[in-house]
Amino acid sequence: MTGRILKGLLLLGAAGGLAGAEPPSAYDAAVEATPPEVSPPPRPGNAPTVFSASDFTWENKAFGKQAFLINRSSRTLDLLEIHATIVETGANSHEPHRHRYEEVLVLQSGRVEVEVNGVTEEIGPGSVMVFLSQDWHAVRNIGDEPAVYTVINVGPP
Repeated sequence: MTGRILKGLLLLGAAGGLAGAEPPSAYDAAVEATPPEVSPPPRPGNAPTVFSASDFTWENKAFGKQAFLINRSSRTLDLLEIHATIVETGANSHEPHRHRYEEVLVLQSGRVEVEVNGVTEEIGPGSVMVFLSQDWHAVRNIGDEPAVYTVINVGPP
Protein backbone atom coordinates (compact mmCIF):
# COMPACT_ATOMS: atom_id res chain seq x y z
CA MET A 1 0.00 0.00 0.00
CA THR A 2 1.43 3.37 -0.94
CA GLY A 3 0.40 6.88 0.03
CA ARG A 4 0.89 10.29 -1.52
CA ILE A 5 3.27 12.47 0.41
CA LEU A 6 1.88 15.97 0.96
CA LYS A 7 -1.68 14.90 0.12
CA GLY A 8 -2.81 16.62 3.32
CA LEU A 9 -1.11 19.83 2.23
CA LEU A 10 -2.98 19.72 -1.06
CA LEU A 11 -6.24 19.39 0.83
CA LEU A 12 -5.28 22.25 3.15
CA GLY A 13 -4.43 24.42 0.16
CA ALA A 14 -7.75 23.62 -1.52
CA ALA A 15 -9.62 24.43 1.69
CA GLY A 16 -7.98 27.84 2.02
CA GLY A 17 -5.40 26.63 4.54
CA LEU A 18 -1.77 27.68 4.54
CA ALA A 19 -2.88 31.32 4.41
CA GLY A 20 -4.98 30.57 1.33
CA ALA A 21 -1.89 29.97 -0.79
CA GLU A 22 -2.06 27.67 -3.77
CA PRO A 23 0.27 24.68 -3.41
CA PRO A 24 3.25 24.69 -5.77
CA SER A 25 2.84 22.60 -8.90
CA ALA A 26 5.57 20.29 -7.60
CA TYR A 27 3.02 18.93 -5.11
CA ASP A 28 1.13 17.45 -8.07
CA ALA A 29 4.08 15.15 -8.68
CA ALA A 30 4.48 14.07 -5.04
CA VAL A 31 6.68 11.08 -4.40
CA GLU A 32 5.10 7.69 -3.78
CA ALA A 33 6.18 6.30 -0.43
CA THR A 34 5.83 2.90 1.18
CA PRO A 35 4.51 3.08 4.75
CA PRO A 36 6.86 1.62 7.39
CA GLU A 37 4.59 -1.37 8.09
CA VAL A 38 5.30 -2.81 4.62
CA SER A 39 8.83 -1.51 4.08
CA PRO A 40 11.50 -4.12 3.44
CA PRO A 41 13.43 -5.20 6.54
CA PRO A 42 16.80 -3.53 7.17
CA ARG A 43 19.82 -5.22 5.67
CA PRO A 44 22.19 -7.04 8.04
CA GLY A 45 25.02 -4.82 9.24
CA ASN A 46 23.02 -1.59 9.01
CA ALA A 47 23.45 -0.52 12.61
CA PRO A 48 22.80 3.14 13.42
CA THR A 49 25.81 5.42 13.19
CA VAL A 50 26.49 7.22 16.46
CA PHE A 51 29.07 9.97 16.92
CA SER A 52 29.82 10.46 20.61
CA ALA A 53 31.20 13.90 21.51
CA SER A 54 33.82 12.23 23.71
CA ASP A 55 35.21 10.48 20.61
CA PHE A 56 35.49 13.56 18.34
CA THR A 57 38.93 14.26 16.90
CA TRP A 58 39.25 18.05 17.08
CA GLU A 59 41.49 19.98 14.68
CA ASN A 60 42.74 23.42 15.70
CA LYS A 61 41.68 26.17 13.30
CA ALA A 62 42.32 29.93 13.21
CA PHE A 63 38.75 30.52 14.50
CA GLY A 64 38.64 27.68 17.07
CA LYS A 65 38.23 23.93 16.46
CA GLN A 66 36.51 21.54 14.06
CA ALA A 67 35.75 17.82 14.16
CA PHE A 68 34.75 16.09 10.91
CA LEU A 69 32.40 13.20 11.62
CA ILE A 70 31.38 11.90 8.19
CA ASN A 71 32.08 12.90 4.59
CA ARG A 72 30.80 10.46 1.98
CA SER A 73 27.87 9.49 -0.18
CA SER A 74 24.90 7.64 1.27
CA ARG A 75 22.13 5.46 -0.15
CA THR A 76 20.28 8.51 -1.47
CA LEU A 77 22.77 11.41 -1.38
CA ASP A 78 25.86 12.21 -3.41
CA LEU A 79 27.18 14.05 -0.34
CA LEU A 80 26.54 13.56 3.37
CA GLU A 81 29.03 15.60 5.39
CA ILE A 82 28.69 16.39 9.08
CA HIS A 83 31.10 18.36 11.24
CA ALA A 84 31.11 19.98 14.67
CA THR A 85 32.56 23.46 15.07
CA ILE A 86 33.66 25.62 17.99
CA VAL A 87 34.11 29.31 17.12
CA GLU A 88 35.91 31.47 19.69
CA THR A 89 34.45 34.81 20.81
CA GLY A 90 34.69 37.48 18.09
CA ALA A 91 35.94 35.05 15.43
CA ASN A 92 34.50 34.28 11.98
CA SER A 93 34.37 30.61 11.04
CA HIS A 94 35.04 31.68 7.44
CA GLU A 95 34.57 34.53 5.01
CA PRO A 96 31.32 34.68 3.01
CA HIS A 97 31.27 31.78 0.56
CA ARG A 98 28.81 29.54 -1.27
CA HIS A 99 28.67 26.01 -2.60
CA ARG A 100 26.50 23.64 -4.63
CA TYR A 101 25.09 21.67 -1.71
CA GLU A 102 22.55 22.57 0.99
CA GLU A 103 23.86 23.27 4.48
CA VAL A 104 22.08 23.07 7.84
CA LEU A 105 23.63 24.68 10.94
CA VAL A 106 22.34 23.65 14.39
CA LEU A 107 23.60 25.95 17.16
CA GLN A 108 24.08 24.16 20.49
CA SER A 109 25.52 27.05 22.53
CA GLY A 110 26.66 30.65 22.21
CA ARG A 111 25.36 33.49 20.03
CA VAL A 112 26.30 33.99 16.40
CA GLU A 113 25.60 36.44 13.64
CA VAL A 114 24.78 34.63 10.42
CA GLU A 115 24.99 36.48 7.11
CA VAL A 116 23.02 35.05 4.18
CA ASN A 117 23.13 36.85 0.84
CA GLY A 118 24.01 40.13 2.57
CA VAL A 119 21.28 39.90 5.25
CA THR A 120 22.36 39.30 8.86
CA GLU A 121 20.47 37.46 11.57
CA GLU A 122 21.48 36.91 15.21
CA ILE A 123 20.71 33.45 16.55
CA GLY A 124 21.09 31.72 19.91
CA PRO A 125 21.19 28.19 21.34
CA GLY A 126 18.74 25.75 19.77
CA SER A 127 18.46 27.75 16.54
CA VAL A 128 18.67 26.06 13.15
CA MET A 129 19.78 27.86 9.98
CA VAL A 130 19.41 26.48 6.46
CA PHE A 131 21.67 27.73 3.68
CA LEU A 132 20.34 26.78 0.28
CA SER A 133 22.59 25.89 -2.63
CA GLN A 134 24.51 28.94 -3.89
CA ASP A 135 23.52 31.15 -0.89
CA TRP A 136 26.43 33.38 0.13
CA HIS A 137 26.87 32.84 3.87
CA ALA A 138 29.19 33.47 6.81
CA VAL A 139 29.10 32.89 10.58
CA ARG A 140 30.61 35.11 13.32
CA ASN A 141 30.58 34.56 17.08
CA ILE A 142 29.07 37.68 18.70
CA GLY A 143 28.65 36.20 22.18
CA ASP A 144 30.85 36.20 25.25
CA GLU A 145 31.52 32.44 25.14
CA PRO A 146 32.60 30.00 22.43
CA ALA A 147 29.84 29.16 19.94
CA VAL A 148 29.31 25.44 19.37
CA TYR A 149 27.37 24.17 16.37
CA THR A 150 26.93 21.18 14.11
CA VAL A 151 26.82 21.47 10.31
CA ILE A 152 25.09 18.97 8.03
CA ASN A 153 25.79 19.28 4.29
CA VAL A 154 23.73 17.31 1.77
CA GLY A 155 23.53 17.20 -2.01
CA PRO A 156 25.93 17.06 -4.92
CA PRO A 157 29.64 17.16 -4.09
